[in-house]
Amino acid sequence: MVGYSTKIDPENSARAIGYELRISPKHSVEICSKLRGMMLEDAKKYLEDVIALKKAIPFKRYKKYVGHRRGKGYGPGRFPQRAAKEILRLLEHVEHNAEYGGLDTENIQIVHMSAYRGRVYQGRMPRAHGRATEWNTETVNIEIIVEEIEEQ
Repeated sequence: MVGYSTKIDPENSARAIGYELRISPKHSVEICSKLRGMMLEDAKKYLEDVIALKKAIPFKRYKKYVGHRRGKGYGPGRFPQRAAKEILRLLEHVEHNAEYGGLDTENIQIVHMSAYRGRVYQGRMPRAHGRATEWNTETVNIEIIVEEIEEQ
């Protein structure tokens, strides 16, 4: 089992974790770096726009040969739909956890969101002359911690 990276105050925060999701680790890191610090409703809306190919995820680390996207403030970016769907599902889980804990879901901010590599599922693809090529599946562990902020 994988634990959380940080400690939380259970009075005003909630958390969720996704183990061994079959999505790209590179896409997950980029999505998490974009959504960290956002309000929960804004992050969910942003991911829905990524899935609908309206807004791109800007790539900061893994951007070699990645084309630029139109729109203000965009450089290299892509639309990682599969990873966005899984992370959107996790955001809904953390929202339900916060609601169960008695937090106001309108004033929730993502304070910690990280993605790191999980276990690699080993696989083989048969080739000619009795050989085989590795056909592995990468997985990702994603942890999300949200916190209720005071109204201003």
